[in-house]
Amino acid sequence: MDVGLDAVVAAETVLSHVDGQAGRLVLRGFDLEELAGRRSYEAVLALLWQGFAPVDDIAAALGRARVEAFRILEPRLPALDGLTPIEAVRGGLALLADAEAKPHHLLATAAASVLAAAASRRAAGRPALAPDPALGHAADFLRMLRGDAPSAAHARALDTYLVTIADHGLNASTFAARVIASTRAGMLSALVGGVCALKGPLHGGAPGPVLDMLDAIGDSESIEPWLTGALERGDRLMGFGHRVYRVRDPRADVLKRVVTELRGETNRIRFAEAVEATAIRLLAQRKQGRGLDTNVEFYTALLLEALALPRDLFTAVFAVGRIGGWAAHVLEQEQSRRIIRPQSAYVGPLPQRAA
Repeated sequence: MDVGLDAVVAAETVLSHVDGQAGRLVLRGFDLEELAGRRSYEAVLALLWQGFAPVDDIAAALGRARVEAFRILEPRLPALDGLTPIEAVRGGLALLADAEAKPHHLLATAAASVLAAAASRRAAGRPALAPDPALGHAADFLRMLRGDAPSAAHARALDTYLVTIADHGLNASTFAARVIASTRAGMLSALVGGVCALKGPLHGGAPGPVLDMLDAIGDSESIEPWLTGALERGDRLMGFGHRVYRVRDPRADVLKRVVTELRGETNRIRFAEAVEATAIRLLAQRKQGRGLDTNVEFYTALLLEALALPRDLFTAVFAVGRIGGWAAHVLEQEQSRRIIRPQSAYVGPLPQRAA
């Protein structure tokens, strides 16, 4: 038995490969570094969806899908008031009927951005904004959230983030979506399942706590004593360590470069770099052989903070990027005719035979 299924191969995929020993992420034949910052999120969706769904002019198709998603969901938004943004994404996708606008992989990918932006605005007492189909997906999300068009630097930074997190092997949320897809429940149900798995704090909820940690440390003089105290108490250092990577998470380097490009704006990059260096040194001393290095969450937190996104929106923005990858896995899984049905080892009592 393999608790956690770490060594279990449950699917063959052409979509992504995570090499934890080498610190490498391959998306459809390309290293992440070849895509992030060089190809748009829409172009990466076309790459992931290729062979499973039409990919002609994804940018225009996704723009039209945002408009359609808003048309369908805008009257239903009051039902989502009072929910957190990730709950609103989950609930809003669940409000889409299987008979509504298709193709569902496009509609749901568009709807996630519409729902996340609308939930954040409505929580602040502002009305939801209709999409602008002429803008790129990242730029339009920021516009729907803020109310005006973002700078080119901000749009590019968020676009790079969406590319970086678009797909990452058979992680918990992707596996959940594929299990649901294997039952023939349909794209929308599978994607709702992916959101439900991502909502868990052990999967998609760590970028916010990274900032909480930086807040608690406070200043440069407190970095080493604070981190030492946390390790002595057995606390987890947020933004370090990964279930698969035994070396540095390649996504961390991509996002660090993006945050560094925003260095002239309000952010904590120098302070964060000092925290990172000290944390890595202390972890190497105290957790020898564990391979605890910087993961994607550390610089995700810095990037989203630099873009002035509220912390309670972070997990929903993760979903905005990852949903395109989930959709690709659902499309791939639907080509199989076999339901995913693993076995379990029964450890309960056996019935007693009658004398």
